[in-house]
Amino acid sequence: MKKWIALMAVLVTAIVLGATLLVFLNNSATPDTTYYSYSIVNTYPHDTNSFTEGLWYSGTVMYESSGGGNGPDYVSTLREVDLATGKVLKEYALPKNYFGEGIAVVNDTIIQLTWESNIGFVYNENSFALIGNFTYPTEGWGLTYNGGDLIMSDGSDHLYFLNPTTFQRVREVEVHDGNTSVSMLNSLSYINGYVYANVWLTNKIAIINPETGQVKAWINLSGLPASVASKTNSNAVLNGIAYDPQGNRLFVTGKDWNSLYQIKLIPEGKT
Repeated sequence: MKKWIALMAVLVTAIVLGATLLVFLNNSATPDTTYYSYSIVNTYPHDTNSFTEGLWYSGTVMYESSGGGNGPDYVSTLREVDLATGKVLKEYALPKNYFGEGIAVVNDTIIQLTWESNIGFVYNENSFALIGNFTYPTEGWGLTYNGGDLIMSDGSDHLYFLNPTTFQRVREVEVHDGNTSVSMLNSLSYINGYVYANVWLTNKIAIINPETGQVKAWINLSGLPASVASKTNSNAVLNGIAYDPQGNRLFVTGKDWNSLYQIKLIPEGKT
């Protein structure tokens, strides 16, 4: 009997120690999350008829994918825009049955997703001539390029990595903040090894480790001056992230906003 009691004591001790170790490992496996606020560095004009879905800075111009919006006269477009003036320098109008979404530049081409049509388009970067298309099985939301793969979102908590030549899916990651899934990932931008993602219908941008899907940081853009359109149109929300790697400039805007902003991130601490 004494041996049995001693054995039970050893087993209970082992279980308690094992559970304690598991909790420790789980806690230590969750990295610190950094929180950022912002300051506005520059403000640029933005077309209030541009329902921004994708944004990409290239040299001295901004490429923008505009969705169909809500009005009967809205047409989705691909645009080349002068950053300083907001003037549209070049524009390609999609057929009305396509709703334009995220864009990315790969070599000398611009790749554009559409929302519910399961089709993406490939354009010549210089002429905007349509030179190809491809299909995918989900909705199309955000798109960016990490130099090797296209990275795509579909409104879920997943990021999909596509071969930029064949457009075949090569892998995917589930995006999470600790143990909490993060969905509604919209406009994307690949910046210094991380994916920046607008979270639709919020004023937040998630900074995501593309290898693990873990959210490394959050940017809180509450208080950013939005267009007057956002006061009357609930869909005129924050969306659109672009980055100038040469000048280390981060740009953000929103759907139908009258301004595009260059912002500087301000660390607020960690948890």
